[in-house]
Amino acid sequence: MADKRNTTIEVDYLARVEGEGNMFIEIKDGELQELRFGIHEPPRFFEAFLKDRKFTEAPDITARICGICPVAYQMSSVHAMEDALQAQITPWIREMRRFFYCGEHIQSHILHAYLLHAPDFLGYESSIHMAADFPKEVEHGLQLKKVGNEIMEIIGGRAVHPINIRVGGFYKAPTRKQMRDIIPVLEKAREMARESCKWVATLPFPDFDRDYTYVCVHHPDEYAFSEGNIVSNKGLNIPASAFNDTFEEIHVEHSNALHCRFRDGGGCYHMGPLARIVNNFDQLPDDSKALADEIGLTRNVMNPFKSILARALETYYCTGEALRIAKEYELPEQPYIDLDVKAGIGHAMTEAPRGGLYHRYRIDDEGLIKEAQLTIPTSQNQAMIEDDLRDFVPKFMHLSDDKLQWHCEQAIRNYDPCISCATHFLNLTVKRS
Repeated sequence: MADKRNTTIEVDYLARVEGEGNMFIEIKDGELQELRFGIHEPPRFFEAFLKDRKFTEAPDITARICGICPVAYQMSSVHAMEDALQAQITPWIREMRRFFYCGEHIQSHILHAYLLHAPDFLGYESSIHMAADFPKEVEHGLQLKKVGNEIMEIIGGRAVHPINIRVGGFYKAPTRKQMRDIIPVLEKAREMARESCKWVATLPFPDFDRDYTYVCVHHPDEYAFSEGNIVSNKGLNIPASAFNDTFEEIHVEHSNALHCRFRDGGGCYHMGPLARIVNNFDQLPDDSKALADEIGLTRNVMNPFKSILARALETYYCTGEALRIAKEYELPEQPYIDLDVKAGIGHAMTEAPRGGLYHRYRIDDEGLIKEAQLTIPTSQNQAMIEDDLRDFVPKFMHLSDDKLQWHCEQAIRNYDPCISCATHFLNLTVKRS
């Protein structure tokens, strides 16, 4: 009988990911015996690269960690350095950083939702195959991604590994014309984003709710990207400086990437768009709240497959926030603040599209980096992904190996655009007794 089979599903390599990953599933007599999900990142040494470099170099070095989310890496380093220096930025700098984040979240969310994740729900091998039957939706996705890239180019100088970021602000301010010209583009993007939310809401979502501990950055007055405390839906509320007192990174045998867990034995946690929607729902503007209600995205959502809904809603929010900033734009006297260099320790947690990104630095009196810690979203979500799979596989292991693999890929793709790229190209080995 199918439910009594002995099956081993072994995936050796995940391509197109930040490092290498694998998945191993062993089923014996219809029971899940073992499940491992590992990311085999080669040593990348970024923390070592940063040591004894000037604090001003951190944004450009850390941007190279990720081509999808360079803004979050740059901003985490910038905020941590400014924390170490006790620097106070201007309102203009703060607004333009939000504009910058909007661009990254739009392009990353759209890449994930349309090109990587939506084909799962509709049974297509790829977005290219999906485009034959959904040409309008895929076209809107590509147009929205282009808008996100344009925002990043305006403020960052270029969309991939931006070059206009510095500790204390920006090297150069956008011109009035640049900001004026993006307004009609954003107005059109906002309507496409609304349509995207409605389309994504029609996708078939597996019935799979879990009791998550959602962790993200929270600001009392706005939907948080980069400032505020670290909170959870279970009562956590700490400053970024308490990250290492609250969470720990541990090595596991089957993965080179670290797993993050609560130090007090609270287990793993879930980061990303669902966590932000649940913990920061009250900070959304009224139109975003109304759209969330229209598409069935509640503030208590616990189904990880609905992360695509959260990404779509955040895209809509970001088009509106970017539009507001563009309309209110004024040239500054100076796009950066002057800094007093001194020894210090700085912490920051910011929100990359796929989850929280923690940076900690210690610098000396000359502004040289003596210690660096970078805790990335992939590490913070990896234990949760594996935990999801352990709960998910038993519900689907009566299926054929091909269908089981499909569902496992989809469950992994709920979390992370980098991992999601890879799992479209799993090489599968099945051993049967």
